[in-house]
Amino acid sequence: MEVRVQKIIADAGVCSRRKAEELIVEGKVKVNGHPATIGQKADPYRDHITVGGEKIPSPGEQRSVYLMLYKPRGYLTAMSDDRGRKCVSELVADVPERVYPVGRLDLNSEGLLIMTNNGEFANLITHPSHEIPKCYRVTVRDRVTEEQQIALATGVEIDGRKTAPAEVKVVTEEEGRTVMLITIIEGRNREIRRMCEAVGLEVSRLKRISIGTLKLGMLQPGKYRELTDEEVGMLVTAARNNAAKVVGRPRRRR
Repeated sequence: MEVRVQKIIADAGVCSRRKAEELIVEGKVKVNGHPATIGQKADPYRDHITVGGEKIPSPGEQRSVYLMLYKPRGYLTAMSDDRGRKCVSELVADVPERVYPVGRLDLNSEGLLIMTNNGEFANLITHPSHEIPKCYRVTVRDRVTEEQQIALATGVEIDGRKTAPAEVKVVTEEEGRTVMLITIIEGRNREIRRMCEAVGLEVSRLKRISIGTLKLGMLQPGKYRELTDEEVGMLVTAARNNAAKVVGRPRRRR
């Protein structure tokens, strides 16, 4: 079965689809010895595809790797940065396979980040319709009112679109400081921070502690471990079940 060359490259864990497209435009990708073009399709099992002169592994040649990393604050969720900032790739440099982040955490956020070289798995986990819940421990610099909790839970408007309902639970409340657990099913850019800003709360610390059934647990900042087969299977099953539910829902009238 033929698929777009940029998808084959991304699924092989070489880079993202967007970066693969850039490499194609730059003439660094070849299919069976000929320069690839944007939109070109190939067979990942039969065709010889190279990036920068190096052959990418076919789906049957590579071992799928699934990691849980505790991303510390101050690290970009990226493989490289032209401004010389620290990237999560540095924390998994000793992994033989090239793994990349599944989703993202912003520079000043910390916590659970999945990394893999399996593009199909990454797409399954990050697709918005699969609604994998992500829980964050959020510390804000003030007391949180009941009205603010309700607004966060029911949804606030960001960029002209309301956020999906969230679960909000206050864990500790002190003078000038509140800690909450906020669980969301979306993955919009800096969503938790922007939700809090929308209701007048300033986030001082943001830590992702779980993705679906996968929990950060006692893993220390900057460390990683491989996921078990059971953990991977539970994430995949949840994503597929949620996708099936979305397909079965009646469309909302506008």
